[in-house]
Amino acid sequence: MHVDSTALNPLGWKRTLTPLILTLSSARSTECHLQPFLGHLQGWALQTSLGSPCQGLSTLSMGKFLLLSTLSLPWPSLRPFPLLLSLFPASRARPPRLPPPVRDLCRATRSPRASFSGAGTTTAPCATPRGRGGAGLRGAVGGLLRAVPGSAGLSRSVPGVPLCPGLSRLSRAVAGARWGPAVGAAMSVFVTRRIPAEGLRVLTQASGCRVQQWDSEEPVPRAELLAGVAGTRGLLCLLSDRIDREVLDAAGPDLKVISTLSVGFDHLALDEIKKRGIRVGYTPDVLTDATAELSVALLLSMCRRLPEAAEQVKSGGWTTWKPLWMCGYGLSDSTVGIIGLGRIGQAVARRLKPFGVRKFLYTGSGPKPESAAEFGAEFVPLTRLAEESDFVVVTCALTPATQGMCNKDFFSRMKKTSVFINTSRGAVVNQEDLYDALANGQIAAAGLDVTTPEPLPTDHPLLSLKNCVILPHIGSATYATRSTMAVLAANNLLAGLRGEPMPHELKL
Repeated sequence: MHVDSTALNPLGWKRTLTPLILTLSSARSTECHLQPFLGHLQGWALQTSLGSPCQGLSTLSMGKFLLLSTLSLPWPSLRPFPLLLSLFPASRARPPRLPPPVRDLCRATRSPRASFSGAGTTTAPCATPRGRGGAGLRGAVGGLLRAVPGSAGLSRSVPGVPLCPGLSRLSRAVAGARWGPAVGAAMSVFVTRRIPAEGLRVLTQASGCRVQQWDSEEPVPRAELLAGVAGTRGLLCLLSDRIDREVLDAAGPDLKVISTLSVGFDHLALDEIKKRGIRVGYTPDVLTDATAELSVALLLSMCRRLPEAAEQVKSGGWTTWKPLWMCGYGLSDSTVGIIGLGRIGQAVARRLKPFGVRKFLYTGSGPKPESAAEFGAEFVPLTRLAEESDFVVVTCALTPATQGMCNKDFFSRMKKTSVFINTSRGAVVNQEDLYDALANGQIAAAGLDVTTPEPLPTDHPLLSLKNCVILPHIGSATYATRSTMAVLAANNLLAGLRGEPMPHELKL
């Protein structure tokens, strides 16, 4: 079946669409999201069969709507697709020269989870099997572009009909080719994970912003990350995403802004980013209170042996009240050592002070007399902090100077009754040395919210110890904090794309 692109008319489309409607209606692939599409087609066909022109959708709009809707279907069950291809003329001329994403359309649609959105659109997974829909799909796209003047309308999704990754990438390319980078590519961004809705809404409602998202709770596979960043102007990533030279090369020279949904930035290749003139946003301050609260919770649970006591109740070990059973150590009249008296370190000290802590010690890159004055904290070398502290809380940033800082020598200097807490970065601690210190009774207990690697393998020796509790990096895990972080990360990204000052920019 051949449709002359120069002589499209409602009657011709009616004759073409009628068998398609019947095929789609009877197809086993018909799902809930397809019903509105079928309703539009059936209503339109009815109007044209009565001889009245279609009022809701023009002929050209119907063509674009048809392609958009069909490409949103799951490929394994897309049996009517050959019929769709028959709607478009077999081109005798060379297809228009378009950016690489057009040529990569079929390959891009293989992503099982990636989803794209724009202002006011929805997202959903879409998959295509390898080796299918290649030349035919490109031919269909090329035919539509030739048949439909002003086809940049493809860059806008149909309400209620999610776009598959390849079509969204095509949309971005068409928009960039038609309007130029200032409007099209300038605001295309890639989000590497499912983030709180409040943050995603900031992006999708921003004028001219085109969002490509790996819509999953699980980390984006490396291959998908490299494909997703290609040609984008902005990247919103997480702490678990390694943004190195390979990713930056895949993104190309268009990448201008990276916004990380974290206060830490050791996952970013900062030297390479600086060399390329890319701006970086991050999310400090907003997670300070939540992380400080968790640090105190870990400290209290370990010094009073709460996990052990709860396990005794479950296992039947609680037989009667015993004078020395399950005894721990209290904060009253104790010495607390804080490694890294930054925002989180100060927030921890502020929360511990009312417990009757006698003395605060701290260490770091240098003294902070103004910050320390609130707690009467004393700046000391790391060795002295280890020797005199009853509780050690690590809240420093991961740097070459702090990596592996808490090692065998450090733990050997600590008191046998001391408790060690780490809510900073796993690499600050030598975990093998920590295991030895706990197993041999060099220190009393440890509580960790961060490890190396993350997640920690379930057979790791630390997990076999009763005097060690490990949490899955949940320091900032409150609903309010995560939502605030997402909004801040989104606003950092948008400000950078617009050439404006970011709410929180990392100075490189």
